[in-house]
Order: sequence, then structure tokens, then C-alpha cells
Amino acid sequence: MDVRSLGYVVIESTDPAKWLDYGTNILGLMVAPMMPDDGNVYLKMDERPFRFVITKGEQDRLQLCGWELADQETFEATKDSLKSVGVEFTEGSAELAQARQVRGLISLKDPAGNGLELYWGASLDYAKFVSPKGIAEFETGFNGDMGFGHAVLPAPNLQETHAFYRDVLGFGDTDYMHFKFSEDPNDPGMGLNFMHVNNPRHHSLALYQDQSPVGCIHLMVEVREDVDEVGYCLDRVNEAGIPVVSTLGRHTNDRMLSFYMATPTGFAMEFGTGGLQMDWEGYTPTVSTLPSLWGHKFQAPDGGH
Repeated sequence: MDVRSLGYVVIESTDPAKWLDYGTNILGLMVAPMMPDDGNVYLKMDERPFRFVITKGEQDRLQLCGWELADQETFEATKDSLKSVGVEFTEGSAELAQARQVRGLISLKDPAGNGLELYWGASLDYAKFVSPKGIAEFETGFNGDMGFGHAVLPAPNLQETHAFYRDVLGFGDTDYMHFKFSEDPNDPGMGLNFMHVNNPRHHSLALYQDQSPVGCIHLMVEVREDVDEVGYCLDRVNEAGIPVVSTLGRHTNDRMLSFYMATPTGFAMEFGTGGLQMDWEGYTPTVSTLPSLWGHKFQAPDGGH
């Protein structure tokens, strides 16, 4: 398979207006000008019509991640592969494809129960991104081909879920970490698999060996080559009284300089810059024993890496 990027997320919210305020006034995203006024909140960050959809619902949770495939041929081959290994999926209707601004999609769940959509033929609206907070550019690649960032998802059944993304969907391994939270030698700890798709981003997905009541450990957005924008966002977070889940720091494996904050949904948001862009030819996956070179003092157990 040829998964190209993490294209979008759909977030269910009991109060989408909170995400409208958070997305624009804290993250610096733009209200998507080309999307319909249908009661959902659509947030834009690049040439794509939207990257975040927030829908009104009965609970607060990450509903699904949308993963972009290379083309229709890959899309059809993906469906055949899923059928051959007994993975159930639902064909997206023409109305749903239109809502997602893609030419075709399917919906399914991974072995941990996380929702995902696999799609092809994403639209570009080329509407100029104008951040309400003056952010010049987010790092999403050429015409958004690196995706909006990354997602860290809960996977209590880590081995099974990791195998699904690796062996069924064709994600590649980037790095592995294992955390222990006590000095007890019998503490089994928790694993964390970092995985990449067919773009230079160090990881577009990570799977964390734990559960989450909101269906997500954290999401990440990255500003392009501007440390000050990270600082400006941190100031906005502090001024708004939003909890800082992790202090400013630089990660070991992807070199991202970032901090983590709470979101209206309850998972964390990593806001960073300077993440590595990789050449995957001949790459050997790593095992990291230290999550950060400096900083990143987590102040709640939910943030993940």
C-alpha cells in the first residue's frame, strides 16, 4: 500500500464553539472559507480545504483520522488487500466524499478500535492561509503532501495494532520506546511505536500501549522554521489559562522543539517546529531510551510523546 499522509482528523465535541475559539485564537488556524456552513467547525492551515473537522456530538473524543492514499489504483488495491485478510470496511457515500473533499474513501477501525478513513483524490482549494494570529506557515509539505502533523493513538493491544498498521496498511517503523513508571522490577511498562508513511515526516502515527477515554493521546501541528511562533503560542496558552501538559523541550528521535497543551476534548496538542525530515531509503528503525534531549517535563499522564 502507499499511504502518503495524515490528511485530516474528525473530532466529536459537545461544544464545537470551544474548538472554534481554541483553533483560531490559540493554535492560529483559520476558519475554512470554502467549507459549508453546516454546523461543523472546519479549520484550515494550508492549501487543503480543511485539516480539522469538529462535529457536534454527545461526547468529547477523537472520532477518526483520515489517511491519504496515492491514487485510485492504490485505493482499489487497498480494498482488495483488506478483504483478503478479513478486515471489514464501509464504502463512503458520494455525500461523505463530498463532505471530506475527496474522490473516494472507506471507513474502518484498527484492532484497538480507533476510527480511520482511507481516501484518495483530495481537493486543493488554494485559498490563501491567513492565520488570525499571524503565523506565516505550517509545515505540511508541497501542496500539503506531508499531512498536517501526527497523531498518537491509544493501543492497549499494542502488538496487534502495530502489526495492522505495518503489515496490512504498509506503515514503516521509525522508532520504539518503552516506558516504566515505577522502580518495581516487575513493572511491565508501556511501549510506544513511532511509524512513518510515504513522506519525509519522522512519524505521522505513534501507538501508545494504553487506553484513552477520548480516543487520542495527542495530536501535533508544526510551524515552519520559526521558534518564536512556538513561544508566541505558549504565551497565548498561559494568558488563556490553558493547562500546559508538558513544558518546552526538544525530543530525541524527531528533534522537534515543542510543548504540549490541553485541548477542549481532553487529549493533548503538541505545538512545535524543526522536526526532522527523513530519507527512508535504507533507513534502520531505532530504539530510543530517552524521550527528550531537554525539557518536556510532563505535568499530567495523558500527554504521551
